[in-house]
Amino acid sequence: QVQLEESGGGLVQAGGSLRLSCTLSGRTFSNYAMSWWRQGPGKEREFVAVISRGGTTYYTGSVKGRFTISRDNAKSAMYLHMNNLQPEDAAVYYCAAAMAYGSEWYDADPRAFDYWGQGTQVTVLS
Repeated sequence: QVQLEESGGGLVQAGGSLRLSCTLSGRTFSNYAMSWWRQGPGKEREFVAVISRGGTTYYTGSVKGRFTISRDNAKSAMYLHMNNLQPEDAAVYYCAAAMAYGSEWYDADPRAFDYWGQGTQVTVLS
């Protein structure tokens, strides 16, 4: 059974930091490109960041320079370090996995991703 599980969400003051984690079970983690998405209240789900199997990263513009995506294949885990959080970053954050046949492949289209987690809430107080 494939399972993606996010953790690390919480309540933080504006300007603060959080680290989200995502673990994949039931599949070989190193075969997957991994990504983060978020959905704020009343908003559409939006792309946040993606990391290829080989570690190439890509971010949406609003988080570039503040968020860092990383992965640890030995732990089957992916992370999102979020710094200088702002109220507009408040959302449910989801991780997703896509089977990637190339080590540098990545995508920012949700249709490319095979598995999704249940989400973790991030709340930012102004």
